[in-house]
Amino acid sequence: MYILIPMSSQDAQEAAITKIDDAKSWVQILLEEGEVVEVAFNEDKDGFENFSEVLIVMDDNEYVWPFIELNMMILVAHTQRNIDEIMEAFLFRELNELAY
Repeated sequence: MYILIPMSSQDAQEAAITKIDDAKSWVQILLEEGEVVEVAFNEDKDGFENFSEVLIVMDDNEYVWPFIELNMMILVAHTQRNIDEIMEAFLFRELNELAY
């Protein structure tokens, strides 16, 4: 499963989730059998080879309709900020579905 997250930087150590409009880069994470297999950064959300199935945003007020039209699942990381925290919350089902 490929997961897409808007980030503040391309540096995996300092990158934090940010609003879609403020994203300086995007990270696509490949998750297989509960483990992170690959982490790829790109400046453009459409610049990845593989289609992402899940979008994780930082709050319920994001404009996500273009992603919903692509049938992506939208999850919200209210308190998680870095990649490790977000992926841990995803694996333990601690992320919320978007409240429309």
